[in-house]
Amino acid sequence: MHMEKLKASVVSEVDTYRHQLSDLSLKIHSNPELGFHEVKAAAWLAQYLEENGFSVERGVCELPTAFRGSYGRGKPAIAILAEYDALPDLGHACGHNLIAASAVGAGVASKLAIDQFGGSILVVGTPAEELYGGKTIMAERGAFDDLDMAMMVHPGVYDTATSRALACQTLEVEFFGKAAHAAARPEAGINALEAMLNSFAGINSLRQHIKDRARIHGIITDGGQAANIVPAHSAGVFLVRAEDDAYLEELKARVLNCFIGAATASGARLEYRWGGTRYASLRNNLTLARLFRRNMQSLGRKVSLADLRQAFDSTDMGNVSQLVPSIHPRVAIAPEEVVVHSSQFAEAAASEAGIKGLLDGAKALAMTVVDLVANPEIVIKVKEEFGRNK
Repeated sequence: MHMEKLKASVVSEVDTYRHQLSDLSLKIHSNPELGFHEVKAAAWLAQYLEENGFSVERGVCELPTAFRGSYGRGKPAIAILAEYDALPDLGHACGHNLIAASAVGAGVASKLAIDQFGGSILVVGTPAEELYGGKTIMAERGAFDDLDMAMMVHPGVYDTATSRALACQTLEVEFFGKAAHAAARPEAGINALEAMLNSFAGINSLRQHIKDRARIHGIITDGGQAANIVPAHSAGVFLVRAEDDAYLEELKARVLNCFIGAATASGARLEYRWGGTRYASLRNNLTLARLFRRNMQSLGRKVSLADLRQAFDSTDMGNVSQLVPSIHPRVAIAPEEVVVHSSQFAEAAASEAGIKGLLDGAKALAMTVVDLVANPEIVIKVKEEFGRNK
């Protein structure tokens, strides 16, 4: 079958299942589940794949809500990744219900390409992207080692073939001081809250002298119990982000010095813990991105290769992109003024525009699979680019 005819067939296949994919997406949206607790979503997605000819392994990487569906054998082994966790209080305000449905939709449609040219298509269910970086755990446990490339499409407010994502790590800090009556005996106390506030001041000063795309932000989770007691304990959670892993390490040391200095000045004792999950920076494979862009444009969308208006964030897809050639494009489902991780974006994820985004995303992913399995020379180019940029 001619490649363009095959692309038309996979597009038609997504349209054939459009109502099932829409219903699946809306069902996940109406039943938001937090990271590592996506029992319903994982079961629905795995069942959909099995009903459409995939072999599915549940609970992969010792994560009960992770799964791996596969169809076909041999190379290239192309994975489409699904996310399906929700945010506390906001539900699917990042549109993961759409990511999940687009992934299984693209996977099922891609069977036509696998039947024609060989290779294998995998749909990998990756839990807990929002809070715990599920893909980082799966990467450490070898989930992506046998892949040739990995793709997913994320809803947003711009149509773009690449994403900008920073390396990120969490820092939890505590200061331990000494309680005293704030009026009668303030000199007897050691103020743990002041140590935290001085740390914030140090970080604010540091921000003037870090690279433009680096970010430091945090909150106080404990600042004392009463205004007339010198706080004996304070606690906070911070995120440190940088454009690459090397600068993240440098910045982590400078941020930690802000807390060490505040502890020295106040006399409070500092305890800190760097989070075990580290989001790596995202490596966009431009060979893959250009294929996806052309396919998405064929659906009538105006897609930029890279959109400088796009905000920086962090994603555990960055960890996958360090291991195999990857893309993490965006499909617009809401106007530019709508903020991701807001109630308005959660509404968009269940809207007609949201459903159109999931269908277009699934079609473009499946068409990109056609490009890859039908053109072994493109697979070589994808891998050569990945090797050059390591």
